[in-house]
Amino acid sequence: QVQVVESGGGLVQPGGSLRLSCAASGSIFSIGVMGWYRQAPGKEREWVASMPGDGSRNYADSGKGRFTISRDNAKNTLYLQMNSLSPEDTAIYYCMARIKQYGRAWYDYWGQGTQVTVSS
Repeated sequence: QVQVVESGGGLVQPGGSLRLSCAASGSIFSIGVMGWYRQAPGKEREWVASMPGDGSRNYADSGKGRFTISRDNAKNTLYLQMNSLSPEDTAIYYCMARIKQYGRAWYDYWGQGTQVTVSS
């Protein structure tokens, strides 16, 4: 059994910052790429940033220069530091982790999402 759980969302004023966390737990043999996605009301889910196991970082244009993705492999945890937030960043933020369990194939696990609301 594997669980992916996000935390850190909330209400923040425009220009403010938030740090999201995503913890993977359970019977895990290895974790590959981990990433953040978001879905705003009435829109499709979109990719925000991802971090493969090699330590590289990739960002969508929407977050470049404002968002920083990082991960702690010892804790199976992914982070997203978001600065200079604007109302356009309001969305549910989801974490994805590509995980291999013992004796099984790689599989993409998703968290339940954490709400980020940017409003004055």
